[in-house]
Amino acid sequence: MTATTTAPPALSPGRRFRRFMADYPIVPLIVLLAVLMVVLEIMRPGIVNERWVANTVKFAIPLAILAACQTMTMLTGGIDLSVGTIATMAAFIVATQTPVHGPAIAVMIALVPGVLIGLANGIGAGVFRVHPLIMTLGTSLIGTGALQVYQRTVIATGSEVPDALAWLGTGVTGGFPNALLVFVPLAAVIIYTLRSTGFGRLLYAVGDNEKASRISGVHYWQVIVAVYIVSGVLAGIAGLLYVGLIKAPSLSLAEPLLLPSVAAAVIGGTSIFGGRGGYAGTIVGALILRVLTTLLTILHMPEGLRDVLFGLIILVVTAIYLRITSDT
Repeated sequence: MTATTTAPPALSPGRRFRRFMADYPIVPLIVLLAVLMVVLEIMRPGIVNERWVANTVKFAIPLAILAACQTMTMLTGGIDLSVGTIATMAAFIVATQTPVHGPAIAVMIALVPGVLIGLANGIGAGVFRVHPLIMTLGTSLIGTGALQVYQRTVIATGSEVPDALAWLGTGVTGGFPNALLVFVPLAAVIIYTLRSTGFGRLLYAVGDNEKASRISGVHYWQVIVAVYIVSGVLAGIAGLLYVGLIKAPSLSLAEPLLLPSVAAAVIGGTSIFGGRGGYAGTIVGALILRVLTTLLTILHMPEGLRDVLFGLIILVVTAIYLRITSDT
């Protein structure tokens, strides 16, 4: 008796393309980034030069760090709408505490709200099972109110952006932004954590199938608390770099980066439904948004229309993502 084997049916070109896009989302992103830069150069010849690239990267770094918060929380099926408030709080606190306690102490104090809000988000979403969108929106509003109260208590002290943060935020050495000294190691740690550590695998497992992960012995609430604390700390770091770049702390400094941070993660291939994505694509997504911002500025598009565009990007990319991956 001879055994016969049946070869699996060949995939159609459309199926192969969808599978490739699902497995390697960063490839079309890099192509899109290159196309946008070519379009920008055609619209304004000579704009794409060493100075422009350095400036684009400088503004993309705080956005990419905030987008890391979204990437990690979205992998679990959540989201963090408090990162803009946390970044703003860190920026305002470090600027107002530096004249009183010095830069080093001010930086440590500035990161405390990120830890506390992250802990509250994690407990609310992981222990009490409040939906992450509602939980992080609530803590964002609380943080905004607390910052306004804090601002009244430090009016007399003035503000001062530490020289080290200004050097990181605005400085360029050898054509490379100084902020890369912080961002490159940070990005490497995030990518390594997601790809090669048990914690990273837990984030994917919880987002892919929470019930199955529970049966496997995963302590869901511990994973959620940890990821939101990490998100809060990362948002605080982004705020410190951003105030060093802008050099003008305000009560709404980083709030405009919230929607783009979500858009960067979604563009980078992270599923808002959890279980799929990565940080490398998110970084490219942040760069794409910065190039788009330059294009819109050249076209004299108002700020409100930019927000509309970012919202449409989230909707369209999510729809395309579901279409591509639904049958892979």
